[in-house]
Amino acid sequence: MLFLALPLCLLASSCGGGGGGGSAKVAQEDAAVVGDVHITRAQLDQRLQQGKCSYELQKREFPKAGSPEYQAVQQQILQSLVQRAELEQKAPGVGVTVSDKQVNDQLAKLKKQYFGGSDKRYQAEIKRQCISDAQVHSDLKSNLLSDAIYKKVTTDVKVTTAQAQAYYNTHKDTYTQPQTRVVRHILVKDKALADKLYAQLKGGADFATLAKKYSTDPGSKTQGGQLTISKGQTVPEFDKTAFALKTGELSKPVKTQYGWHIIEAEKATVPSKVTPFAQVQESIRQQLLQQQRADALQKWLDGVKKEFAAKVKYGSGLAPQTTSTAPTTTTG
Repeated sequence: MLFLALPLCLLASSCGGGGGGGSAKVAQEDAAVVGDVHITRAQLDQRLQQGKCSYELQKREFPKAGSPEYQAVQQQILQSLVQRAELEQKAPGVGVTVSDKQVNDQLAKLKKQYFGGSDKRYQAEIKRQCISDAQVHSDLKSNLLSDAIYKKVTTDVKVTTAQAQAYYNTHKDTYTQPQTRVVRHILVKDKALADKLYAQLKGGADFATLAKKYSTDPGSKTQGGQLTISKGQTVPEFDKTAFALKTGELSKPVKTQYGWHIIEAEKATVPSKVTPFAQVQESIRQQLLQQQRADALQKWLDGVKKEFAAKVKYGSGLAPQTTSTAPTTTTG
């Protein structure tokens, strides 16, 4: 795994752009041109070499040049470089800048975290991973820029208590614990054996002993047949019988898709319980906040994609065939 990975798309659907329009011209040495930023084939090849290096460190075989797998890796890297160029050009417009000091401070933290503050160990590691110090600085700057844009674009997103309450009210099942009951059961394949064991139990035989000897249910057999069940979580025939029995009562053999069960209600049913809103309010708020931030970011990135649709051009053979539309956030 690379110490520092090339920043991925904030959202998959924001990657890429059009193949025509705009004023910049694609030179022979260009992999892509984004506005007035040129991404060279040499830069792309260098990133591919780093990818190959990463694969080798993981003892994985890197795709062969020209194969569909190779082209997929190449396109993923190129799209990351394209979006990096788009965000760098959009950042000033939303008031986002990243200083050299911020980059150096971040690198110092990473060196301390991964290398005990040793520059010598850091240099050895990036050499092992085929990365230059300049690329580390560039990637760190891009990551910091992406984070800052995300925070800027989503800064006004808020979730009120009323919104959290409304979500809770419409998802009550999620916060309701069903009835539970501790029972014991013996599962066997044929009715004749089930009837025989039922007769023995009615005659005073020890349930746990028979369960350990005869039951075919691996989950409860070693526990003497005991298990705790939740209402609606077992097969219907078993569920209906188990919750209908009086405490201490033994059922006649019950047939299900798994075989024949003899069930004993060991304890009384524990009533269902609804978790109070106060206990889950904050988790709901955070869940809604994350979703609304993702929506706000998606809307902004859709605008970026539309703006750059005619400003992104690709070198021969490097234009993406398709563009993903599935939103996948990588910044939280």
